Amino acid sequence: MAEAELTIIDTLDSVTPEEWQALAGDNPTLSHTFLHTLHDTRCASDRTGWSPRFLTMRRAGVLVGAMPLYLKAHSRGEYVFDHAWADAFHRHGIAYYPKLLSAIPFTPVTGDRLLAADDADRVLLARAAVQVARQLDASSLHVLFPGERDRQALAEAGYMLREGVQFHWENAGYADFDAFLASLKMEKRKKVKQDRRRVLDAGISFRHLAGTQISSDVLRFFYECYVLTYEAHFSKPYLSYAFFERILAQTPDSLMIVLAERDGAPVAVALNLVGGNVMYGRYWGTTEFVSGLHFETCYVQSIEYCIRHGIEKFEGGAQGVHKMSRGLVPTPTWSAHWIADPRFADAIADFLQQETAAMDDYIDELADHAPFKANG
Repeated sequence: MAEAELTIIDTLDSVTPEEWQALAGDNPTLSHTFLHTLHDTRCASDRTGWSPRFLTMRRAGVLVGAMPLYLKAHSRGEYVFDHAWADAFHRHGIAYYPKLLSAIPFTPVTGDRLLAADDADRVLLARAAVQVARQLDASSLHVLFPGERDRQALAEAGYMLREGVQFHWENAGYADFDAFLASLKMEKRKKVKQDRRRVLDAGISFRHLAGTQISSDVLRFFYECYVLTYEAHFSKPYLSYAFFERILAQTPDSLMIVLAERDGAPVAVALNLVGGNVMYGRYWGTTEFVSGLHFETCYVQSIEYCIRHGIEKFEGGAQGVHKMSRGLVPTPTWSAHWIADPRFADAIADFLQQETAAMDDYIDELADHAPFKANG
C-alpha cells in the first residue's frame, strides 16, 4: 500500500466534489456543497472565528481520507458546551483558545467526521489530527457528534469520550399518521390532537415543499422568520440568506420546508435537511404566536412527512425534553476530546467519568417516560 500523504487545506477548492462525495456519503451536512458554501459565503470563516484547517489524506494522488477541522477562537455555534473548561484554563493563566474542532459549523447533527473507507484509516486520521493540533499550538482538539464508527476509532486513538442526548423519532413502518398516533400513550395522543385542533381553529393549514417546490418567495419568508427567531433571543443568526439560496440552487433535494399559512398568507415555517433516509430538523420561525404552532410545524408535520415518504428517522435537533410528548425519544450523542496539557487532561477525564454516569442515569430516567404504549 502506498504511503499516506497528509495535507492541511483552508479551502475545499482543491478537492473536487466527486472525490469528496465518494468519502462523505449522503449526509447532507457533510456534502461538498454544504461545507464549501459555509466557507464561500463567509458564514464559517476567519471573520466569524471558524478558520478551516481541513485534513486530507491521499495515496498515489487519490483522496482516501479527510477530516473537517476548524481553528476556533471561541465556542459559539457548537452545541457541545465547554465554557467551564475554558474558564478553568483562564483562571490558571493558560490560553484555551485557539482550539481545534472537528464539526459541522452551527449544526448538531451526528455523522462521519473521519471520512475514510476503513477503520485503520479512520484511526490514522484521528491520530494525525492530534499532530495538527500540536503544530497549530492549539490547547485541545474536539470532535463533535461523530458516528459510531468514528467513536470507536477516536477511542482507539486515545481521545476522551463525552456523552450527550438528543431527541429523535424512528419510523416503525407506520401505515399512516393515524397509525403513529395509535402507538402513543393516551395522554400523549391527546396532547398532539389538542395542539392540532388549536392550530386548525386559528385558521392555519400546512404545505410540505421539497426541493424545487421551494420558491424564492418561500425561501425569503423562511429567512425572515429565521432572523426573527434569533432576534427574539437577543442574538444574531449564524447563516446568511446567500447560504440558503445557494444550497437551494445547488442541492435542492437536501431541503424540505413545512409552510404554515392562513388564507394563503405565510405565518410560520420550518426548514429541514434530508439525506440518507434521514430528515434533520434545523430551523423554524413565525410571525405571530399561535398555541401549539411551534410543535405542529417543527415536529408533528415533519413526522407526518416522514411517514408519507418512508423516511426512516427524524432528528429533532438539540435539546428539548418537550419533544418526547410528540413521539421523539432520548438518543445518546457523543463528542471526543484531546487535551494537550496533561494536568487538565486528567482533570477533564475525571469529570467526564462522573458526567457520563449521570448522563446514563438521566437517559434511563427519560426512557421510563417514553411516549409510546408498552407494545409500541
